[in-house]
Amino acid sequence: MGIVVRAETPGDCRAVAELHIRAWQVAYAGIVPAEVLAALDADARTRWRLDRLADPENPFRNLVALDGDTVTGFVCLGPYRAQELDGAPLQPQHGEILAIYVHPDRWGTGVGDALLHAALAELPQPEVRLWALAENHRALRFYARNGLHPDGARATYRPTGSDVDIPELRLTLRRG
Repeated sequence: MGIVVRAETPGDCRAVAELHIRAWQVAYAGIVPAEVLAALDADARTRWRLDRLADPENPFRNLVALDGDTVTGFVCLGPYRAQELDGAPLQPQHGEILAIYVHPDRWGTGVGDALLHAALAELPQPEVRLWALAENHRALRFYARNGLHPDGARATYRPTGSDVDIPELRLTLRRG
């Protein structure tokens, strides 16, 4: 498979939204409440992505992985956010991978590695962080293989439409 990674365009937003939802539904089954996973809406997610892509003040970039014309994954990256996301100041001395998702049919094919390496190449900071659900063992193994390890910071994530707090771990890669 020839994986190409490039910047997300408006024409990619629907495919990315659908992929994002499918990845959540498979990866987070048994972790995120089933009613939250069932309520994910591709139309709303597409609109949100289009709005973010069009916002000139958005400090985050999205890259997509393609196999031919098929979007197989995406990654969002930028300056590190404080954990209180709404209105929190950015910490540009650290980079952050805000999201990285691969279509479940493409897990284990190198798409995730290609996306992660592309994101790391675009982040100039010596330290890159990301948050992962503590129970997402598959993702934690993937990150560990790529040099991202828990740094001791913990938080909880509350999915929209839920009253469940899900433990998260912050992972960090320190580059010399």
